[in-house]
Amino acid sequence: MEKKICIITGANAGIGRQAAFQIAQKNMHVILACRSRERGEAALRELMESGRELSAELAVVDMGSFKSIKSFAADFSSRFEKLDVIIHNAAVFNVTQKERKENSEGLETVWATNHLGPVLLTELLLDKLKKSENGRVLTVSSKGLLAKPFMKVDTADPEFKSRKFSIVNAYYQSKLAQLMYTYRLAERLENSNVTVNCIRVTAVKVDISRHPELSEFMKKVYAAKARKSISPGKMAETYTELAVSEQYRSKTGKYFDENCKEVSSSGYSRSRRNIDDVMTLTKKYIPELGEV
Repeated sequence: MEKKICIITGANAGIGRQAAFQIAQKNMHVILACRSRERGEAALRELMESGRELSAELAVVDMGSFKSIKSFAADFSSRFEKLDVIIHNAAVFNVTQKERKENSEGLETVWATNHLGPVLLTELLLDKLKKSENGRVLTVSSKGLLAKPFMKVDTADPEFKSRKFSIVNAYYQSKLAQLMYTYRLAERLENSNVTVNCIRVTAVKVDISRHPELSEFMKKVYAAKARKSISPGKMAETYTELAVSEQYRSKTGKYFDENCKEVSSSGYSRSRRNIDDVMTLTKKYIPELGEV
């Protein structure tokens, strides 16, 4: 039987890495889409040397770069007839970042990587997803949005060009936009064989060794937080379940927590008018978006 194909962005560490291992064990061919070749190769090597006959490969792609995403999508499309699952796990959230940053294409990095990149890659690969018997798109948001019930996408200045930059606000704005894209894309594809759902990631233990720039105070904060957090592997089980289980074959336009239970989101995020505004904004960056 031909293996199903799954793309996981940001699969070189944390939840993405664990999800790659778990999904590969479900007899799927997993593409670890990573920005760092070195870390991606290390993750792939560990997976392939696990003692099991798993199928996987590495693709180097920067989800904050339109050029990189388009190159990856073109290469994938030339090599594969279909795509069964895509999981948009990659994200930028460096708590030590104090100032606004732009990528080589002049876009603010958090907005570009966490929202625009996933939208662009999904749109470029939609035809391949439609060729799957049951294509699945999984976006990733955050339970942290519960602590910001009045958060909105600033459609006038999503890149913090005129307002004071905050990494926390930039991150949650991008995750809110991803959730709203999920609702709209699911609506667009409701008569197709492609489902679109969003995962609400809860507090997950952070590997402090990967963040040597953290102050001693922040390291203590993360150590305390870790006591109430779940492991990356446990959170990845939700990714895996939603990616492969027949139970979720026809579920679409839903928001799932770490226990695969459907949860609600803010009234703002569900408003058709607000979704229209966010998608109109997104279309200005991504002409490929087509209908909104």
